[in-house]
Amino acid sequence: MPTIHLTTFIAAPVERVFNLSRSLKMHKASMTKFNEELVSGPMNDLVELGDEITWKAKHLFKNRVLKVKIVAINKFESFIDEQVMGDFKMMKHEHHFKPIENGVFMIDFFHFESPYGNMGK
Repeated sequence: MPTIHLTTFIAAPVERVFNLSRSLKMHKASMTKFNEELVSGPMNDLVELGDEITWKAKHLFKNRVLKVKIVAINKFESFIDEQVMGDFKMMKHEHHFKPIENGVFMIDFFHFESPYGNMGK
């Protein structure tokens, strides 16, 4: 199964980074070039355990819909969302937060399986 691993240093307190990472408004702002829209989700801006969020965006020349569920949250340490419905055969996105002296390492693991066999790889 393919995995994308990104590690980013952010010079801010872990609480701020954790909460901004769970912000639907921040996610939407970061995806403006894809015209990503929130189709459905929680009334609160910050996602919580059990929330289901549906996004619509144009990626790879096609309008796509992705519905994810927040399946785990460990406050200020990690949270995980998994695909409920969408183009992937499987998608799991792990967000980890490691505080250090002058900021936070935000570590993302994006695990996925393409539905298009060898062509998708």
